[in-house]
Order: sequence, then C-alpha cells, then structure tokens
Amino acid sequence: MGNKYGYNGAGGNGGGFGGGNMQSLMKQAQQMQQKLAEAQQELEELEVTGSAGGDMVRATVNGKKNVLSINIQPQACDPDDVEMLEDLVMAAINDAYSKAQAEEDRIMAPFAAMKGLI
Repeated sequence: MGNKYGYNGAGGNGGGFGGGNMQSLMKQAQQMQQKLAEAQQELEELEVTGSAGGDMVRATVNGKKNVLSINIQPQACDPDDVEMLEDLVMAAINDAYSKAQAEEDRIMAPFAAMKGLI
C-alpha cells in the first residue's frame, strides 16, 4: 500500500521516476549536451573583425573574445599623436568584442534557459 502521496516505494510500473520517461529525459539531456559542445566549438572557431578610424585599425577576435590579430595601417601612425592610435586600437578591439558578443548570443540562444547551469 502506498503513502498519502500514492508512492509505495517499489517504483511502480517501469522502475520508478516514470520508467521510460527517465530514459527519454536522459537521451534529451545527452543530445542537449552534444549540441552545447558543438556550439562551444563553433565559438572557438569563430573569428570576428572590428575596426576603427575608417578601417585604419582592425582587431580580430575569436568567439571566446581572445584577440587574434591587430592590423594598423601606416597612415594611423602619427608620431605626434600616439594617443589617437591608442584610442583607435581600443575602439577596434571593443568593436570586435561587441560583434563577438552578438555572435555568442546568437549561437547560445537555444541554451538561454540553462544559463545558470552551464
């Protein structure tokens, strides 16, 4: 005989926790885990380029926001205005980061509900 919630401790039909439903949930979890791994791999392989100063400075980052390269056109190198070049480099990196974040948001959108779990 069961308790007041109808659970008798024997697992009912199918071995407890819903039997076949548990197998289905496990299969769905494995599929989600595989898709998440694929999305993370896509982010690692993603390359995004940001620019500043009319493309005088370009920064390329990956989807994990690691800077991969910086390209500076010679006309951006004014020895009397180093601060301008520094600002252009920062702006290009920030532009690339912003684009990488947008791509990460797009790629990871299917996993938004799991955000606290991953």
